[in-house]
Amino acid sequence: MTSDTQATTGEAIGSTGGLEQSGNEQSGNEQSGYEHIRLERDGAITTVTMNRPAKRNALSRDHMLELLDAFTGIADDRACRVVVLRGAGPAFCAGHDIAEMVGRDKAFYDELFDVCARLMLTIQSIPQPVIAAVHALATAAGCQLAATCDLVVATPQAKFATPGVKIGLFCSTPMVALSRAVGQKVAMHMLLTGEPIDAQAAHAAGLVNEVTDDLDGTVATLADRLAQSSPLVLGIGKEAFYRQAAMSTPEAYAYTKGVMADNAVRADAQEGMDAFVTKRSPTWTGA
Repeated sequence: MTSDTQATTGEAIGSTGGLEQSGNEQSGNEQSGYEHIRLERDGAITTVTMNRPAKRNALSRDHMLELLDAFTGIADDRACRVVVLRGAGPAFCAGHDIAEMVGRDKAFYDELFDVCARLMLTIQSIPQPVIAAVHALATAAGCQLAATCDLVVATPQAKFATPGVKIGLFCSTPMVALSRAVGQKVAMHMLLTGEPIDAQAAHAAGLVNEVTDDLDGTVATLADRLAQSSPLVLGIGKEAFYRQAAMSTPEAYAYTKGVMADNAVRADAQEGMDAFVTKRSPTWTGA
């Protein structure tokens, strides 16, 4: 077992997003089989924890492949309605693992950034909403990872940065997610200077949904709220959001009016509308 994975057994996610000892017993809901990440299920909510604390959760190729595999599996898990992405240890995610990138050929870099792009696209393509719980620094591809998630909750101690320009490697792929989450001037300032912004500035820029001292409680409340909705409808809405975002306004209306019509004839929509009219709580079937 490497130093990056020694923290896996007998530990639980702490209130700061790091790992705290909880005895020698593993949670009955914890799923093993990965070296760099942990999966835990609590009812309808799955938590994915990046677990390379000694490396500040740097995204090596193997780490990203594990994340990609996990999110791909979650997509087909009908029992999972919401996903929370966290980082163990002192950072949310320090970006790509630069140590494995030095002196490699272009074929390596092509594959590395292809895996990264596939991971980001997968997070946005799965039907479940994904909440990033950011307790500390999210930099470069780590900032990209947070910006890619559907929602971001952060502590006041969190910081976000795209500092690739400082090491001669411009944050071009992180730029994709960042520029879709914040305004052009904020994105360009972060990309050109490499300087971090704090959680409050990230909130003002639209990168963070909420800043809180109670990360665990706030994320749990938000996840529970999302889990009360029809998983089918959440999936329909999430897919439509990202598809229409790249369209012109007329194209977006042409597309979304069809999405709403298709949604309206589904059983969960009919159940929800009837429950509203008859003033009762709906019962979702996911159909």
